[in-house]
Amino acid sequence: MSLDLSSSSDSDSDGEGGGAKRLRGAGGGGSAGKRARVSAAGAAVDLPPGFLDPLPQAAASAAPAKSATKQFWKAGDYEGKPLGDGAPQSSVSGLDHVRVHPKFLHSNATSHKWALGALAELLDNSLDEVINGATYVNIDMLENNKDKTRMLLVEDDGGGMDPDKMRQCMSLGYSAKSKVASTIGQYGNGFKTSTMRLGADVLVFSRSGGKGGKRPTQSIGMLSYTFLRSTNKEDIVVPMIDYKNEQGWKRKLRTTFADWNTSLQTIITWSPYSTEAELLEQFSSIKEQGTRIIIYNLWEDDEGHLELDFDADIHDIQLRGGNRDEKNIQMAKQFPNSKHFLTYRHSLRSYASILYLRVPSFFQMILRGKEIEHHNIVTDMMLKKEVKYKPVAPNGVPKDANMVADVTIGFVKDAKHHVDVQGFNVYHKNRLIKPFWRVWTAAGSGGRGVIGVLEANFIEPAHDKQDFERTTLLARLEARLVQMQKDYWSGNAHRIGYAGTRAGRYDETEVISLVKICHWLVLGWIRLEEKFEPLMTRCPSPVLLRRGMPNREAE
Repeated sequence: MSLDLSSSSDSDSDGEGGGAKRLRGAGGGGSAGKRARVSAAGAAVDLPPGFLDPLPQAAASAAPAKSATKQFWKAGDYEGKPLGDGAPQSSVSGLDHVRVHPKFLHSNATSHKWALGALAELLDNSLDEVINGATYVNIDMLENNKDKTRMLLVEDDGGGMDPDKMRQCMSLGYSAKSKVASTIGQYGNGFKTSTMRLGADVLVFSRSGGKGGKRPTQSIGMLSYTFLRSTNKEDIVVPMIDYKNEQGWKRKLRTTFADWNTSLQTIITWSPYSTEAELLEQFSSIKEQGTRIIIYNLWEDDEGHLELDFDADIHDIQLRGGNRDEKNIQMAKQFPNSKHFLTYRHSLRSYASILYLRVPSFFQMILRGKEIEHHNIVTDMMLKKEVKYKPVAPNGVPKDANMVADVTIGFVKDAKHHVDVQGFNVYHKNRLIKPFWRVWTAAGSGGRGVIGVLEANFIEPAHDKQDFERTTLLARLEARLVQMQKDYWSGNAHRIGYAGTRAGRYDETEVISLVKICHWLVLGWIRLEEKFEPLMTRCPSPVLLRRGMPNREAE
């Protein structure tokens, strides 16, 4: 797979075609240059020979897009010109390469249905940089000097990226993190999906202090859906420029100065900054090392408002629309121990405070000038109970003798007010994957107020880190959590004022869930452990329970 990269060798002109319209009203023009493949070099990544070499010169594209939407879910309506046009495509190695159409940037980003989930990916990247010296991540709002629109800033003081690692960041699927056990990222796709989900364009500034005798470098890269659409590109072109520190910052060429300058002019035309000096000024907030990400041309909703709401709270970034429930916001003021359950869907401050199970004491998350206070949901509980869960592989053998999940279950402290708050918060390698996962849906008040926290490192998260891959291990965990909640509820509900509950008995609604457990037993998804043996005697209607079990003879 290859992407065009104008890192000192831009392919097509940045504004040819005369009438090209740019999102937010910006336009531009320029000259054609060369193309080079996006490199994904790095000591921990194996690349094919010649991966970093520039591609031969390609013809400039024409016929700019007629229009561009500002709404994310409609932005995929982009055809571009047909691939190939009958002309053979050259290759450095002589082998054919899969080409990547710019529309893939949008379709790839649709994995993030929830904008705050996309933002969390960028926070993950910053926290991962703790191993390289990061002490903070700063999230803020900036103003685009060209058109006065709002932009999103995410900045950290981690190890930064040298020119090769910057190209790896802009590539698809290349990640050295999968080989580092302590890091959250693993697929090499989070940066692209998250930034393109939040806005049409992103500009990255990164400074690397230089290691192993290498000189310090700084690089600027632009991934712009606006540029690609407006110039009708048929490949993903990523303009990039580099600098090296030799008694002052000097231009670092990978091919020729003409190529380097073409990339610079493309970035100036399609970014919020009008000169090279303005671009370099962005490094003033970075000391010896770090990365500064600016996302602009932010997506709008159907009413023409930005998806990200910067006005509701000057120290927060919130979401508009269906994720925001005014009733929940008012309830959060009345029931502070239930605040995160009621607000995490629309408030970045609320969500980020519970996003990690543990945060290093020296690491700060700063949102719009105010530090995010880390919050452990366990502190919101009362009548807590600790339960150990040991996963078992499909063959009946424990997946890892040392792999256990310590589950803390209890009533939220506001449960005495009978607030409908419940669910398990499931973390994976320190990262919250499923917030307040409602595993048991009972009629009436069953399970109300019961919450839990656990870290399940034996199941794999989905690519958007908002769910887990649907596997037998997950099904077994879900079945066990259902049973934990039922047992806890039946033994403790009377202590917070729920009438009609007796330990050791199930109501008619619970029988339905018991039927599910029987199905799981027969299908072999869970083992018949001692805790399940009393089911028939504790069930008020054993006949109904038997009716729910599959007929093995019929199978």
